[in-house]
Amino acid sequence: MAASSHRITLGPLVAAIDQGTSSTRFLVFNSTTSELLSHHQVEIKQSFPKEGWVEEDPKEILQSVYECMERTCEKLTQLNIDISNIKAIGVTNQRETTIVWDKETGEPLYNAVVWLDLRTQSTVENLISKTPGRNKNHLKHKTGLPISTYFSAVKLRWLMDNVEEVHQAVLSHRAMFGTVDSWLIWCLTGGKSGGVHCTDVTNASRTMLFNIHTMDWDPELCKYFGIPMEILPRVRSSSEIYGLMKSGALTGIPISGCLGDQSAALVGQMCFQDGQAKNTYGTGCFLLRNTGSKPVMSDHGLLTTVAYKLGRDKPACYALEGSVAIAGAVVRWLQDNLGIIASHEELEKLAASVGTSYGCYFVPAFSGLYAPYWEPSARGIICGLTQFTNRNHLSFAALEAVCFQTKEILDAMNQDSGIPLTQLQVDGGMTSNRLLMQLQADILCIPVVKPSMPETTALGAAMAAGAAEGVSVWSLCPEDLSEVTCEKFEPQINPEGTCTCNTSM
Repeated sequence: MAASSHRITLGPLVAAIDQGTSSTRFLVFNSTTSELLSHHQVEIKQSFPKEGWVEEDPKEILQSVYECMERTCEKLTQLNIDISNIKAIGVTNQRETTIVWDKETGEPLYNAVVWLDLRTQSTVENLISKTPGRNKNHLKHKTGLPISTYFSAVKLRWLMDNVEEVHQAVLSHRAMFGTVDSWLIWCLTGGKSGGVHCTDVTNASRTMLFNIHTMDWDPELCKYFGIPMEILPRVRSSSEIYGLMKSGALTGIPISGCLGDQSAALVGQMCFQDGQAKNTYGTGCFLLRNTGSKPVMSDHGLLTTVAYKLGRDKPACYALEGSVAIAGAVVRWLQDNLGIIASHEELEKLAASVGTSYGCYFVPAFSGLYAPYWEPSARGIICGLTQFTNRNHLSFAALEAVCFQTKEILDAMNQDSGIPLTQLQVDGGMTSNRLLMQLQADILCIPVVKPSMPETTALGAAMAAGAAEGVSVWSLCPEDLSEVTCEKFEPQINPEGTCTCNTSM
């Protein structure tokens, strides 16, 4: 059908900024059908200044957002789609990544310290050694989180202690702290000329400064980490108008949705019922299970996190989360550090050519181990090598590593909830690897279900933005949500009735 004749039938459009660890995307959806109309993607450079350190440039992140917006608007215009039909913009982002900037100049005071970064390991060990019984779960009753390098409070503490510009800006009341969502919303709504300094409950719940019961910053937690509360953004719901775009082709359009990327994927996968779960395969791997309106504390190494709060007067929903630091990042490592593959497509091809790791195992603990161990001092290992082992076997072992890590967090989640998942809903960049999806079904012995539209994270942010009061172009009522077409990977069973790692489709 020609785009021009199609144009008449388009309902209101909603856009999403999806700022991930390895790339930024801007996507535009039809709010009536959830159809993805156009998008643009830009890779983000990561720097590793010292062993275990991971940084990104906040200005490059912001520039990538503007570039993706402009390119997407150009693509829509070529499709004969009127960009004035875009009624709202949602933001979804890599969580925990920490930025401090100067509110008077608008300039970042240091690079963004990425969630994977391990420089705070000694800070974390010091904090844990001072707790009664050296207990890493000392703050869990308020935060739902263990004391770990993963979360923002320790990164912010490190910046205040080790970067003179940050220290001075805090003393002279010029410093602003935020996760990536806060930095983007502040810049897009005017920056130093009246930008809105806010975050949403899902991103706030990943800082270790937020009380998941009172749903606000906790003075005791801030005091514990020595963080002045004045530098923190205001906490808002995940779906309300925060402010208006102040520049570019989309000037005047409200930014009205904000969700950390894993919460956004939960919404985009329509996991609104207690017990529904999804697993996202991105840089890391994140399994979230909706636990409804009550926070459930894990006995098996999982996190308790805020899933979403879709409106100022709406209740908050919580989730149990299993977090794995390295999933897609293992592909980038094989490509950039070892140079044994040129692309993720080649990884799948090499792994499929052997169909086994031939006894080779890969534990990619590049940033320590996250759930269920929370062991920052762990490091990666490749074992079981023989003279027969080649890069094909290593490629297969890398895919198996992602599946085995998912199995560990799924087992922990099943133990915590007492109700085993009967299938796994999946999304994220790595789900385009069909061999990985089949392997995952075989290793879990349950079907793996993948939506045909893979951009569920961006879709979740768009849904939150479109449903916001004052926008109201996207209904989240169960009867109004579009049917999602999916592909199902069934576990392959051998005659003994046990799952095998049979990779045939």
